[in-house]
Amino acid sequence: MRSTNVRRAGFAAMALALSTPAACGDAHDDGKARSLTALRSAERSTDRAESVRVRSTLSYGTALSLSSDGALRWHDGVTGHLTIRYTGGALAAAMRKAGTPSLKARYLPDAYYARMSDTFAKRAGGRHWIKYGYADLARGGDGFGMYLKDQMRNTTPNQSVKMLLASGDVRRVGTERVQGVTAAHYRGRVRVADLAGRDSGLSARELAGLKRQLDQAGVTTETVDLWIDHRNLLVKKVERADTAQGSLVSTAYYRDYGVRISAEAPPASDTRDFTELARSQGGAAGR
Repeated sequence: MRSTNVRRAGFAAMALALSTPAACGDAHDDGKARSLTALRSAERSTDRAESVRVRSTLSYGTALSLSSDGALRWHDGVTGHLTIRYTGGALAAAMRKAGTPSLKARYLPDAYYARMSDTFAKRAGGRHWIKYGYADLARGGDGFGMYLKDQMRNTTPNQSVKMLLASGDVRRVGTERVQGVTAAHYRGRVRVADLAGRDSGLSARELAGLKRQLDQAGVTTETVDLWIDHRNLLVKKVERADTAQGSLVSTAYYRDYGVRISAEAPPASDTRDFTELARSQGGAAGR
C-alpha cells in the first residue's frame, strides 16, 4: 500500500470482515425484554461452542472490497485461519500490483500473520509471511495497534452477540431461512455515545475497546442484523455503517460450531516482522 491511511484501511477492513459491533432500535418493553433474554442465551451458547467456520464479504467505501472464508477459535484468545480475496478498491489494486490478489492469514493470540506472494518475497529477503504483533503495533504511538488488537478480540460470533447486548436495545423482526435452517432475525442500532455494559456481559475493558475501535473507524452509528437458529447459535450477521473511509457493508455466515481448529506460527525462516520491514523499507511492508 502506498500510504499509512490505505494500510490502516486494509487492516481495519480485514478485521471488520468478521466483526460486528452492537445494535439498538425501537421496540415495546416486553418485546425488548424477550429479545434481550434470547440474545443472552445465544451469547452463552455461542461462547461455549468455542469455534466456527465462517465466510464473509465486505465493502469499505472506495478503499476495499473483499471476500474471506476460514475458521476461528476463541478459547484463550483468537486463533484460526482465513483466505482473504481482494476484489476491489484502492487496497485491492495495491495488492494486485504487489502480486498478492489474495492471501492466507493466520491468527494467534499475540499476532496476525499474512502470507504474501513470491513477488513480494523477492523484495522482503525471500520471506513470504509478515508478522503483525499486536503489542508491537500498540507501541506505535498512534493507537492503531490497539485498534487492531481490539478488532481481533471482537471478530468472533460470541463477541458479536455481546456487543449487540451492549447497546441496551434490540428487537426481533421476524423468522427466516438461513443456510437451510430457520433462524430468528434480530435488529438493532449502536450509537457509540450510548453504549452501556449493564446488559452485555462485556467487561469495562472490553466495552472501552469497543468504543475505541468504533471511534477510530469514524463510526458514530451502526445498524446490525443477527440471525440465531434453534440451537441459540448465530448463523448470519450483517452490519452497515458510515465510516471515515466511506460506507461499510459486511455480511458473515457461520456454520460447523465446535469444529476442530489448529493454527501455528509460520516458520521463522520464512517470516519477517512488520516493524522490521517498516524500518528497512520505509513502510514498504504494507505495499
